[in-house]
Amino acid sequence: MKNLLLTLCCAVTLPVFAQTNPFKDIVNKKADSLQSQVVAWRRDFHEHPELGNREVRTSGIVADYLRSLGLEVKTGIATTGVVGILKGGKPGPVIALRSDMDALPVTERTPVPFASKVTTMYKGEQVGVMHACGHDSHMAMLMGVAKILSSMKSELHGTVKFIFQPAEEGVPTGEVGGAEEMVKEGVMENPKVDVVFGMHIFSFMPVGTITYHSGGAMAGVNDMKIVVTGKSSHGSQPWAGVDPIVVSAQIINNLQTIVSRNVNLTQNPAVVTIGAIKGGNRSNIIPEKVEMLGTLRTFSAKDEQLLISRVKQIVTKTAEAEGATAEATIPYESHYPVTYNNPQLTAQMLPTLQGVAGTDNVIAGPALTGSEDFSFFANKAPGLFIFLGGMPKGGDAATVPVNHSPDFFIDESAFPLGVKAMCNLTLDYMTMNSK
Repeated sequence: MKNLLLTLCCAVTLPVFAQTNPFKDIVNKKADSLQSQVVAWRRDFHEHPELGNREVRTSGIVADYLRSLGLEVKTGIATTGVVGILKGGKPGPVIALRSDMDALPVTERTPVPFASKVTTMYKGEQVGVMHACGHDSHMAMLMGVAKILSSMKSELHGTVKFIFQPAEEGVPTGEVGGAEEMVKEGVMENPKVDVVFGMHIFSFMPVGTITYHSGGAMAGVNDMKIVVTGKSSHGSQPWAGVDPIVVSAQIINNLQTIVSRNVNLTQNPAVVTIGAIKGGNRSNIIPEKVEMLGTLRTFSAKDEQLLISRVKQIVTKTAEAEGATAEATIPYESHYPVTYNNPQLTAQMLPTLQGVAGTDNVIAGPALTGSEDFSFFANKAPGLFIFLGGMPKGGDAATVPVNHSPDFFIDESAFPLGVKAMCNLTLDYMTMNSK
């Protein structure tokens, strides 16, 4: 999950579909009884995090557990991905449930006894490794879901694919992975998936709540690299060179006009951010080159193309006006489409979420400018991606450490609701769409 901020808003009214799942009470009791096991799994994953495409220990634990439940298990998908297939005793749809597995290059500061002390090399630097985005929680909850649903195998109307995905946070330069690669390797086929559900926990949403957004729920993202080339000279004689640092500053300022003057903000938000800039190594030398890294976020293909076109135009023309040259590479390393919640599916499953969490605790929130590669799965089959609250009761959403922070903290009492939500989404959809 890429960085994001969430502002909750009032619920909206959507069409209601009657659910007829007869197993709700049984499932909910099982989810409550599994809490200690889910917590134990989560703490183990948290203490032993692994970066994208490096989830060897993690995926091994997941695969072994799914096998112990009697599932058909496939490993090594998109490097370290795991898929467990549970074939129910009765005909019905194929439902995919997805969890991500990777951690982040973040040094943990939380005081919990199971805090990560793992370090590794990342982009040439020694860094800490931490589950600073809740993927440890996602895996533990989905393992709990697998245990409950596998215990009901003979009663299931259809098939469940449990997808444990590597590298949601991106892959190292020169590698492939994540949801896009899993889709390319056929994870949504054989058997063909009819619908896919996913869930993400957030530290700034209250425990006991579920938030959703119909339509474009999370932004599509392109990262970019901009290289500005001038002419090096002594710092005391700037007239003898072409200063790429000054040109870069002008480019950064000019890029801000894309959102303020080119995007129709009454229809969709957009973001243009420069997150890194590097050029020069001494106070008295004007360098020849400056490199910048940034991100573009949009909620439609039209706006995505608008941003890409305008960034390239501004970069090249601003540099040209100053006697320099510049090039923007978009995307540079990663591109995720918009995470789109199918409106019909969202409306169909809303009563399930309300029945599990309570109507007042299911909140229609705004679209988020963070991104998720769950979008690749939801581009292959109708998808619904929901957000689970993990902030302790009484917490202040404005001040708690957010996802990707070294102080990121999750209240583990959130887990039973997450397990119940995914189980009941599966069972209700099966009941309503059994063949």
